[in-house]
Amino acid sequence: MAKKITQNEFERVCAPGEVIVKEGQAGREMFIIRSGRVTISKRVGERETELAVLGKGDFFGEMSLLEGQPRDATARAVRETKLLVIQPGGLLIRIRRDPTFAYEMLQKMSGRVRDLNAWVTRSLASGEGAKVPEATRTLVGFSAVLPAEEPSE
Repeated sequence: MAKKITQNEFERVCAPGEVIVKEGQAGREMFIIRSGRVTISKRVGERETELAVLGKGDFFGEMSLLEGQPRDATARAVRETKLLVIQPGGLLIRIRRDPTFAYEMLQKMSGRVRDLNAWVTRSLASGEGAKVPEATRTLVGFSAVLPAEEPSE
């Protein structure tokens, strides 16, 4: 069920267990949770691994909206969930109307990067992440701290 709000935004109601987006799927929308809960999961080998449980005010899908890349994870409604769906162009309009929205979004994204930094640090300390790929070092801000990997011969 969808209810149009603006030209680039609509409200969607999802049933419990409904897959909202699937990992690897093409998509250009982001979602803001108005009510309910959503699990974010990713396939790791043969297992589906839960990465997060999101609630009211949280958002997901921004990576596909901003980069135009396939979905990086699967999102599934835990219970009946109301979502604000923002389509391409809608994010910029929303930010122009309400600059604090952009600031709040950046704060949440910064928190996600901070959590990722902590996870990488724990992995390195435990020896699990002895060889951190260049892309990961750059992503989490370690490029100036970690030595580059030795080229393989």
